Amino acid sequence: MGLVGEILLLPFAPVRGSAWVMRQVLSEAERIYYDPATVRAELARLEDQLEAGEISEEEFDRREDELLDRLETGMRGSAGTGNGTAR
Repeated sequence: MGLVGEILLLPFAPVRGSAWVMRQVLSEAERIYYDPATVRAELARLEDQLEAGEISEEEFDRREDELLDRLETGMRGSAGTGNGTAR
């Protein structure tokens, strides 16, 4: 894009900057959400809740399946990065 295009798009710079920030925040949130260490910590808390009688066995099984799916997705996403985290 040339100088004229940049000048014409200058009024939209705040919108473009906001969109970039939103993409960065979303990317970081997804990285944390699928991070294997985060999921393992949530699995440990879930098991503690079951042992304390705070949740039922059915609730434990349902939430455990969701967490294991997240863990699998995170591990699959990190296979190419080599850093142990998704994305």
